[in-house]
Amino acid sequence: MVDAFCGTWKLVSSENFDEYLKALGVSFAIRQVAGALKPTLIISKQGDIVICKQQSTFKNSEISFRLGEEFDETTADGRQCKSLVVMDGDRFVQVQKWNGKETTYSREMKDGKMIAKLTYEGVVAVRSYEKA
Repeated sequence: MVDAFCGTWKLVSSENFDEYLKALGVSFAIRQVAGALKPTLIISKQGDIVICKQQSTFKNSEISFRLGEEFDETTADGRQCKSLVVMDGDRFVQVQKWNGKETTYSREMKDGKMIAKLTYEGVVAVRSYEKA
């Protein structure tokens, strides 16, 4: 259930994120800034709408959606995507598709932390969040 992911989360560790962004084609300057940030992720629900806000000193973003319904998304790095978010067992999974490409964000709870695994063309980044 998405309720387990609701709350305010602070990034505490990040592995291979620069390589993931590089694979996506994100510029060196943006990768440097993104790698230095410790964003806060706020996940909430209003009825059957899920809201995900990401806040940092550089840029804020927000998406809202219904689980299982595709929606249009402009990513923080400017990609225009078709996104779909579903619950897959106890994982909260988002798939973004654009220009024949696809990336997956899979979030799960582990030892009180939210672990996000970002995958694109065999490159995997892992970001860990703790409740703020």
